[in-house]
Amino acid sequence: MLTWLKRNSTDFPPLTCALHEPNGLLAAGGDLSSARLLAAYRHGCFPWFAQGQPILWWSPDPRMVLLPENLHVSKSLRKSLRKNIFEVTFNRCFTQVIQACAAPRGDEEGTWITEDIIQGYSQLHKLGYAHSVEVWQNHELVGGLYGIAMGKLFFGESMFSRVTDASKTGFVTLVQYLKQAGFVLIDCQMHTQHLSSLGASEISRSNFSSYLTRYLDQTTTMNWSSELKRLYDH
Repeated sequence: MLTWLKRNSTDFPPLTCALHEPNGLLAAGGDLSSARLLAAYRHGCFPWFAQGQPILWWSPDPRMVLLPENLHVSKSLRKSLRKNIFEVTFNRCFTQVIQACAAPRGDEEGTWITEDIIQGYSQLHKLGYAHSVEVWQNHELVGGLYGIAMGKLFFGESMFSRVTDASKTGFVTLVQYLKQAGFVLIDCQMHTQHLSSLGASEISRSNFSSYLTRYLDQTTTMNWSSELKRLYDH
């Protein structure tokens, strides 16, 4: 039975209560306040719902993650990186990035990144938890991604790309900086071929929970300043 969250509480049901079908649906309702969103990530779940639906909270099993040391850069992407046709920044224009991620893609209608999602994560950005990666070409924003950093874990939310290899360049740059700063895991939530091609793989929900327990309250040396970032290696 699906749990409906109470407005006056940020508690979530145990992850073992998540449904098998649809995979990982844990709870519904509540709000997108900063307190509830942070509680959700600490608990191991995240919001994902379409316009017109109640807020839905998910904790899929298995969970798609990337260990920084497993980052895979294909030969074609390496070739693209060597051309240095992109510049990458962090936290320079969070609002533009999340709005670009919210734009419909291809033949899709609508988006799960609703105005309420944008407002909720923008507040987390102001509080220093949500971060954006921007990819520039000729001073134009052509790709990027955003997510949440807590302890030594980064929770990826969405990415967009307007030219070939733009989002991949942003992702590779981010992962290299996260690795240098001591991060141990990037949460990718659910399986996609795009993420798999970059080295992400699936782990059990219980294994993912063990990462939360061990690393959520540890510190890192991550520099989220908006200056230009360079790849450590190609």
